[in-house]
Amino acid sequence: MSDVAEIVVNKTCHMQTSSVLAPDETERMGTGIVAALKTVFDPEIPADIYELGLIYKIDIKDDRAVDVEMTLTSPNCPSAAELPTLVENAVSSVPGVGVVNVNIVWEPQWMPDRMTDEARLVLNMW
Repeated sequence: MSDVAEIVVNKTCHMQTSSVLAPDETERMGTGIVAALKTVFDPEIPADIYELGLIYKIDIKDDRAVDVEMTLTSPNCPSAAELPTLVENAVSSVPGVGVVNVNIVWEPQWMPDRMTDEARLVLNMW
């Protein structure tokens, strides 16, 4: 198994791999996963969950399984039941990705400062 490589994808998410897959393959998969995540929107907020900073970690495994750690803007989020399934389906659609496991975490708590500038622009939060 290769050394763990952690790449900061943006200020809100870390992509990590401890995979024996070729680096160009993990990069291709990682780019595809991020693009897929950017198609998932919180139904109540007109910004995608990646730019909102809801994705905390993406881990690509040797067998191409992908673990995603994400949070929600609030524990009372009405979309709590559907967002993990939307994330799982989006990540599963990336060519080469195996089993996808999505875990909701509450630490660290999501804060608006986790949003990217793109999300701030969409939400007019300057």
